[in-house]
Amino acid sequence: MKNSENTRVCPVEIAGGLDNSIRRFLQNPQKILKPYIQTGMTVLDMGCGPGFFTIEIAKLLNGSGKVFAADLQDGMLEKVRQKISRTELEQRIELHKCQNETIGITEKVDFALAFYVVHEVPNQDKLFLELKSILKPNGKIFIVEPNFHVPGKAFETMLERAKSIGFVIAARPKSFLNRAVVLTN
Repeated sequence: MKNSENTRVCPVEIAGGLDNSIRRFLQNPQKILKPYIQTGMTVLDMGCGPGFFTIEIAKLLNGSGKVFAADLQDGMLEKVRQKISRTELEQRIELHKCQNETIGITEKVDFALAFYVVHEVPNQDKLFLELKSILKPNGKIFIVEPNFHVPGKAFETMLERAKSIGFVIAARPKSFLNRAVVLTN
């Protein structure tokens, strides 16, 4: 079933391309996220897809903390549910269906990951305001956007939007074939 409501998001039908060994080699979740994830954190994986990063975040929490796996598509959340069913990760990962205009999480988070997501959001100002409202003091947002979808100028415009809402650029990590930034409030 195609997601006719939101044509900007990656369809469930190609979710296998988002979670495979080639991607794991090129974008190793442990290497990318280990500097940012600490035991006991509450983390939002925004646009979690089939859980490529979600599951690794939960493992990095070392038995405590929580991950919100948030996605617009029930099919993506079902893929995560199937992967964590009857595992110890099931207790640390909370599946959350977003709405078209809002993430809809009210619990405060220490860290938010938006990997290949922000370019899919029509109202980025609203997104950044919502993230600001749920981010704990000194919390961080890690945004990664693909070079092939997001030109440099568009990425910098997105950063200007975030800064106008009060975010500060904390780092610009290197990411193969991507543009990346860590923002803090």
